[in-house]
Amino acid sequence: MALEPAPSAGPYAAALERPVPRFGRVVVKLSGEALVGDGEFGIDPEVLDQVAIEIKGAHELGTQIAVMMGGGNIFRGLAGARRGMNRVTADLMGMLGTVINALALRDALEAHGMPTRVQTAIEMHQVAEPYIRGRAIRHLEKGRVVVFCAGSGNPFFTTDTPAALRAAEIGADILIKATRVDGIYSADPEVDPGAKRFDTISYMDVLNLGLQVMDNTAITLCMDNRLPLLVLDLFRPGNLAAAVAGEPIGTLVTEDRKLR
Repeated sequence: MALEPAPSAGPYAAALERPVPRFGRVVVKLSGEALVGDGEFGIDPEVLDQVAIEIKGAHELGTQIAVMMGGGNIFRGLAGARRGMNRVTADLMGMLGTVINALALRDALEAHGMPTRVQTAIEMHQVAEPYIRGRAIRHLEKGRVVVFCAGSGNPFFTTDTPAALRAAEIGADILIKATRVDGIYSADPEVDPGAKRFDTISYMDVLNLGLQVMDNTAITLCMDNRLPLLVLDLFRPGNLAAAVAGEPIGTLVTEDRKLR
């Protein structure tokens, strides 16, 4: 009698072929400028949709994803202060800009079938949840994307530092800075054609060389908490998913520059 073929994996076939993510929980730092597209201000709907697709690709691997949203496409507090505004007032306006971006990102993510919660460091109950560490972690454990906004709620900080802070607070495995550049260079590659791209670099080298990766407070916070930082090009399709799966994407900043 002929043997029957082994049963197929059926509806679970795709899941069985899916790579296991190297990082179980990540925080993605997304600047407001990333949403502008070819314009100079505001939010480009096509770019927003592209960002949502990239986050979805990483999320579908099983990685828990939180996003720290910037607001430079709407208002930059430091720029306002340079024009004579009170710095505290200007920074508060910048924080409100991040809330607008977070709401737009939530809408785009949910349009792609990802349940999303927005948590703000400045309480505005009719708009978003207040940031509560335990609640944020619970959302992530339930498979929801969490979008952090309004920075830390304090002036005199860019959203880089709150990104590192939230990543440390919620026990993220890595902080990912999503940009339009494919890593960290020794100089601006658009100005210096001979600029060298680093595959890995240490926190101290970033600080000592004055590389404009994130603000110094954020780098120091990552270093103190041994939180790896990865800088990558979000707009190369599949990059974010590849990074959380453990592929050598972008530039990794760690204690030991040789660690990959």
